[in-house]
Amino acid sequence: MVQFFFKELTSRGPLDKKIIQWLLTLHQIGLDVNRTDRALVFYEKKENLSKLWDILSVYAWIDNDVGYCQGMSDLCSPMIILLEDEADAFWCFERLMRRLRGNFRSTGRSVGVEAQLTHLSSITQVVDPKLHQHLDKLGGGDYLFAIRMLMVQFRREFSFCDSLYLWEMMWALEYDPDLFYVYEAHQCGNEKTEGLKGKPKSIKQCGKYERQNMRNGGKSAEGPLPISVFLVASVLKDKSYKLMTEARGLDDVVKILNDTTGNLDAKKNMFWSHKNSQEISKKG
Repeated sequence: MVQFFFKELTSRGPLDKKIIQWLLTLHQIGLDVNRTDRALVFYEKKENLSKLWDILSVYAWIDNDVGYCQGMSDLCSPMIILLEDEADAFWCFERLMRRLRGNFRSTGRSVGVEAQLTHLSSITQVVDPKLHQHLDKLGGGDYLFAIRMLMVQFRREFSFCDSLYLWEMMWALEYDPDLFYVYEAHQCGNEKTEGLKGKPKSIKQCGKYERQNMRNGGKSAEGPLPISVFLVASVLKDKSYKLMTEARGLDDVVKILNDTTGNLDAKKNMFWSHKNSQEISKKG
């Protein structure tokens, strides 16, 4: 496909830099598409792979700032699966990237999620100081080993359905954190849900992170700390014993975290993350 485009375009004369870069990007997109969610029956059909390729290719063309980066195919895949119309899937993905594109922005000196990783370090020091000390001794005090979880929003750490559950809960709770106890009453006890239904809440407080993030186009590291950072901390807490006893280097840390797929309890992790994010926000 890329070779066809290249021959067709070069036959019309010299190419400008944007087109050349886009063609190079198409090759990377093709590689990533072929290894995204391949365990799902949905992608046994080539036309579904083509949809994923089409959407990522168009997005790479219209986003002049960030373009396409590895990991975006993991974020786009659910849109293709859930929405039959390709145009609808594209615009949902484009909207999602307005929220997350800042994570993919990087320079030679920093990565887009650097501020979140710094917060992750601070949270881990509080909730599991021994684990933090161990990771720091291994040379992982910058928490770069956790970058994938933030970049692809837990698509590879949790099952397909569980990752979508986390997406929905993370973003819905930005509008009213108290509703978590209504939806998950069985996890925290019915007594905590008393009086929460229909509780009046100032519209100025709802969706604060969403509004600030959309306003700056994901360019600023400032703003309310997303609950996804607490979710990463919950995964580390969940695997604390294994990391403490088996990790003798950063390669071991990465391997242990990579082996978590399908072995984590999404609701348990969500409950822990929500509880701790609320406690820390009150202290702050």
